[in-house]
Parts: sequence; structure tokens; C-alpha cells
Amino acid sequence: MRALREETERFMLRYKFGMDEVITKLSILREEFSQAHDYNPIEHISSRLKTLEGVIDKVSRKGIEPSFESIRATITDIAGVRVTCSFVSDVYRLFELLTNQEDVRVLTVKDYIAEPKPNGYKSLHVIVEVPVFLSTGPEPVAVEVQIRTIAMDFWASLEHKIYYKYDKQVPESLLERLTDAAHTAAELDERMERLHIEVHGDIAGTSKRLPSSTTRLA
Repeated sequence: MRALREETERFMLRYKFGMDEVITKLSILREEFSQAHDYNPIEHISSRLKTLEGVIDKVSRKGIEPSFESIRATITDIAGVRVTCSFVSDVYRLFELLTNQEDVRVLTVKDYIAEPKPNGYKSLHVIVEVPVFLSTGPEPVAVEVQIRTIAMDFWASLEHKIYYKYDKQVPESLLERLTDAAHTAAELDERMERLHIEVHGDIAGTSKRLPSSTTRLA
């Protein structure tokens, strides 16, 4: 039992290190923008690591083989980083800056900004793989990165609180108002983007789409 516990702790620690690696990369970009440019696309960086209980619960719900190898291959959101930006163009700019780094490998992309969920949810979800350098050598670790605007983040936070309060049984009328709020948030993003371009110019060469070399998943 002790050996299994220690192996489990080492397994989870790899994901913490992977998460820390992504945070470091984003923090460097944030600092560089603060020092070298008159504009910083990153407003806030947060992170979360699934608990062991959370991983076990997902293994059970998804019917995944309870082995470290299967979990590593199947569950890609054990480590998560969320970045909040001011504008939609910042989201895509930051995506390019992060994923163009040589040691960052893009596994999957889900662009819910270009193709929002039915309830209006918007965000750019990216699963990246980064190397973690351990005493036994480098190991690739998957980390989920969510990049969204302040308006998108506010809406997602409100939605989460509502679903939690109603134990996921949200009244239909409230769901409709929540969807309307998502549309309002999207309109605000568009208006703020236009104002931003008017004041600062098209800093990012604003192309609200992913690079053609990137696979978009629905």
C-alpha cells in the first residue's frame, strides 16, 4: 500500500510540475509585455490541479481502466491553467505565442469562441503537452489551458454558481436568461474590440481564427 501511495503521489506531482511549467511560460510573456510593450494582453492567470478523488471519480464515470498508463493517455485535464484577456484578439494572440514555443506540443483545440456551445459558453480550450524535467529524465505532461476574455470569464463564473445552487437542475426560464446574457457578453466583447482597435490600432493583426496548421475540434 505504501508503494502504491508513493507512486500515486509521484504521478500527481508530474501534473503539478507540468502546470507550473505552463504558468512560468505565461508569466514570462506577461512580464515581457509589461516591460517591452505599452500593452499587455494577459489580465489574470489562475490554475487548478484535480484532486486524487476527482481523478478516481472521472475514471469511474468514464469507464477508464484504473491504471496510471490509461489515465495518462485518456484524462488530459488533470492539470489546468486559465488565462483571462481583455479582448478576443488577445485570446488568439496568446494562443499563438504559447503554442509557437518549440517545447510546447498542441494535442487538441476546442474553439468555443468561433463555435460557442448551445448555452452560449465561449472560451478557447487547448490541451498542450510540455516537458517536465525530473531526476529520471524529461517526461511529457498534458495540461489544459483555457483562454477567454473578462466578459466570457464573468459569464462562465455566473453559470457555474447557478448550476451549483440548483444542483444542475436549473429552471428553463433561468437557462434562457443565462443564454441571453451570453449573447450580451459577446456583443460587449465585439464593441470593446472595435474601441481597442480604434485607439491602439490592429496590434495583433487581428484574425479571429486559429492558424491553419491547428486542428479545431467541435
